[in-house]
Amino acid sequence: MTATQGNLASLSRFIFRAPNWYASLAFALCIAALTGVAAFDSRFVLDDAWQGVFFIGLPTAIAGAMTPWVDRRMGGQLTPNRASLLALVCELITIAFLTAAGVVALVSGRLGANFVFDVLLVALASIFAFRLLILLAVSRYSILRAAVPASVQTGAAAGMLAVYSGATSYILDDPQLQDLLARSEQAPPALQGFIPADFVLLAVICLLYAVAVWVFLVAIDRPWRSSLGVSALDFLRGFVGYLAEGSDELETFFEDIGEEAIVPVTVLSVRRPNGEEKARFVLPMIHPGPMGEIGGGNLPKRVADAADGVAFPPHATAGHDFNLVTESEVDVILDAAETAFENIDYTAEATAGHRHEEGEATLLGQCFGDDAMVVTTYSPGCADDVDYAVGLSAMAEARSGGLGDVLLVDAHNCNDGLDGDDLGHVVPGSRRSFDMIQGAGQLGRTLAGADRGPLRCGVAWAETDWVPEEGIGPLGIRVAVFEVGDARTAYVLVDGNNMEPGLRETIIDAVEGVDAVEVMTSDTHIVNTMEAENQVGQAIPESEVVDRITDLVAAAIDDLEPVEAGMASERANVTVFGNDRTETLASTANAMVSLGGALAAAFVLAVMAVSVLIFLVAGV
Repeated sequence: MTATQGNLASLSRFIFRAPNWYASLAFALCIAALTGVAAFDSRFVLDDAWQGVFFIGLPTAIAGAMTPWVDRRMGGQLTPNRASLLALVCELITIAFLTAAGVVALVSGRLGANFVFDVLLVALASIFAFRLLILLAVSRYSILRAAVPASVQTGAAAGMLAVYSGATSYILDDPQLQDLLARSEQAPPALQGFIPADFVLLAVICLLYAVAVWVFLVAIDRPWRSSLGVSALDFLRGFVGYLAEGSDELETFFEDIGEEAIVPVTVLSVRRPNGEEKARFVLPMIHPGPMGEIGGGNLPKRVADAADGVAFPPHATAGHDFNLVTESEVDVILDAAETAFENIDYTAEATAGHRHEEGEATLLGQCFGDDAMVVTTYSPGCADDVDYAVGLSAMAEARSGGLGDVLLVDAHNCNDGLDGDDLGHVVPGSRRSFDMIQGAGQLGRTLAGADRGPLRCGVAWAETDWVPEEGIGPLGIRVAVFEVGDARTAYVLVDGNNMEPGLRETIIDAVEGVDAVEVMTSDTHIVNTMEAENQVGQAIPESEVVDRITDLVAAAIDDLEPVEAGMASERANVTVFGNDRTETLASTANAMVSLGGALAAAFVLAVMAVSVLIFLVAGV
C-alpha cells in the first residue's frame, strides 16, 4: 500500500468492538454509584450510592434500553450494544462536566450552585449533540428524525431533574399531580434549585448545538461528495459498524465507489496417479483486503475450503486498488478457479527449481510441463504490494521465452511497517518494477529450456495455535516440496500479512534437506481487523516460527511421492475498488481526520462561547 493508504489503515487502532450491552450497563451503574458517594452527603454511604444509581445511572439505563427501540422505528439500525456503550460514554461526559464545574466552584469561592446547574445544562445539551452526531453517522437519516432518539438520554435526565428538583411544583396546581410529579423532598439538596425557565434554556441550547452539528457535517461531507460522489457518513457508518459489530455495511459503501475489472485466476493442481488431488495453488490477481472479512479479506480461507487437496493461496501482484468490494465477489473468483481447475491438462514431468536475481528482485520458479510457477521477492529489501500492471508485464515477459501459463506470486515476505513516506509499493516505472519484469523474462527463458524429469511432491501443514491477533490466520503454515531428479524445491506459505525484516532469510538458512526454498505470506487481512500493522514475527517469537517451518519441511520431504501436475487460467469479471479510487478515498479520509479535529474544536469553542453568552443574557 502507499503511505496515504497506510495512514488510513492505521486508523483501525482507534476502533474496538462494542462490549455487550449488559457489560456497558453494569459499568455505568457502578460509575454512577461511585459518583453518588462522592457528590451526595447523606448519613449513609449506601444511600449516597443508591442516589447515584438512581439519579445518574437510571437515565443512562433508560437511554441504553430505549434508544435502539426508538431508532429502529425511525428507520435506523443502532444495536443495543452500541446504544448502551453510547449511553455510558455520555454518562462519563456528564460526570466530567460536573466534576470540572465542582472544582472550579470550590476554587473560585464566588461561583456556587447556580454555576454548577448551568454547567449541568450545558452537559445535557452536549451529550444530545454528541448522540445526534453518532446517530446521524450510524443510522443515516435526516437530522430531524435523528433528533428523536438522540434526545432520549437528555430527555430522561431533564425529566428526572424537573420532577426531583422542584421545577414542576411551579407549574402544577393539582395536588395529586404534585404528589406524583413534584418530589423535591425525596432528592438530595445538590439536585434542588431548578426552575422551569432552566429547561426552556436547555431546549434553546440543544437547538443551537443541533444546528452546529448539522453545519459541521455539511462541511466535512462536501469534499467526499465532490471527489467520490458519496457521503463521508456512509464510510464512517460502515467502518465503525464493521469494527464495532462485525456488520457488512462497509461493503455497500465500497460498491458505490467500485469499478468493474477483469482479473486472471490461475490454478496449479497436483494429483496422485490415481487422480486424487494432493495440493492446489490458486492465484487470482486481486488483493485480499481491505480488512477483516470485508471484501476479499478472507479470500485465502475461502480458497482453502473449496480445494480437495492442501490449498495454497499465495499473494498475487495486485494492490489495494484491486480489493473486492463485497464478500460475494469471492464467489465469482472461486467459480473461475473451479473452471480453470476443470480445464487442467496434467503432466508427470517438471523442471527443477531455478533461482534468478535481477537488481533488487529475487525470483524462484519451476515449470510443470510448459507452464511455470514463479515467486518473486525483494527481501532483504522491504516491499509491500506489487502493482497489477507490473505483474501483468512480468507475466507477459516470462511467457515471451516460450512458456504457457505463468502463476506469478508476490512472496510478500519483508516489510518494515507503516512508518515513512515510502511503504514499498512497487509501481510501474520504478527501478524495482523493471527488476521484476526483466528478471521474469530471463527466468522464463531459463525454465523454457531447462531439462524435465519425473515429478514427486510432498505436502505438510499445521493450523497452529496462533490467532489472528498474533499475525497468523486460520490456514496456519503450509509447505509443498517438489522433487525432480536430485533437486528439491520447497515453497512455504504462512497465512499472514507480510513478515518482519530478516525473518525470511533466517527461515531459509534454517531449512534443511532442500536445494531451494522460498517463503510466502497469503496477505490475509483477517489479521488486520484491529491492527493495520500485524506482520508475521511481530507478535510471535521468530524462533517459534522458524522451528515450526523446519518441522513442516521435514514432514513434507517424508511425504514425497510421484505425482502429476498441471496449470490453467481463467478470467473473472469482478467489481474492485478501482484505479485511483483507493488513493482518493485514503487522501479524503486522511484530510477529514486531520482537518476534522481542528474544525470540531473550533465548533466546540464557538458553541460554548455562544452558550456563555446565552447564560449571561438569561441571567440579566
